[in-house]
Amino acid sequence: MILARVVGTVVATRKDPRLEGKKLLILKPVSPDGKDENGYVVSVDTVGSGVGERVIAVSGSSARMAEGCKDIPIDNAIIGIVDEVHLD
Repeated sequence: MILARVVGTVVATRKDPRLEGKKLLILKPVSPDGKDENGYVVSVDTVGSGVGERVIAVSGSSARMAEGCKDIPIDNAIIGIVDEVHLD
């Protein structure tokens, strides 16, 4: 799992038919204290998140186990919206 911030959206009018109706978002990985990390990831939203929100995302086979993503060709899925992060 990774922490990330939603920074944008992806619109693809032509895509695999199994992705129809799925919202694609661009994620920027962040550290637990909120600092940006390297890279970006395109992710399928399964929880109704939006730009500016901090989220939890999973990749690989875990992404295909997210609600509504079975047998869909994805490698990353948003599975939670983060309310707070506490570091000890």
